[in-house]
Amino acid sequence: MTGARLPAQLEVSGLVRSVNAEGGFATVLAKGEPDSGTIMVVTSCNAKDYRLYERMPQADGARRWECVRRADDDHEGTLAAFLERRRQQDPDLWIVELDIAQGERFIGLPPTTS
Repeated sequence: MTGARLPAQLEVSGLVRSVNAEGGFATVLAKGEPDSGTIMVVTSCNAKDYRLYERMPQADGARRWECVRRADDDHEGTLAAFLERRRQQDPDLWIVELDIAQGERFIGLPPTTS
C-alpha cells in the first residue's frame, strides 16, 4: 500500500483534532486542494520556537517530513512572508499550525531538542 494516501483534507482534520484533544491549539492557516494538496505544518510551543515542516520527495520515491525553516520567534514576520510566498507558488498548499509541546510527534517525527 505504498501509493495510497489520505486525502489532504482528512489528514489536516485529523492533525487539528489530535492536537486540540491533547490540550494544544491547532488551526488551518490556509486551505488547499481537498484531495491531493500538499501539507505544510508549522509547529511551535507557546508561540515560540517555530519550525516549518514539509514532506519532501526522496530518491526512493518516499515522502518524508523535513524541517525547511526554523525561528525562535516571528516578530519580524519572516515566517509569515515565507508562508505567503509558498502559498503563491502552490495554491493547492494546506498550511496547518500546531501550537503544542513536541508538535513533531503529530507528524510522526521525534521531538526536537532545541
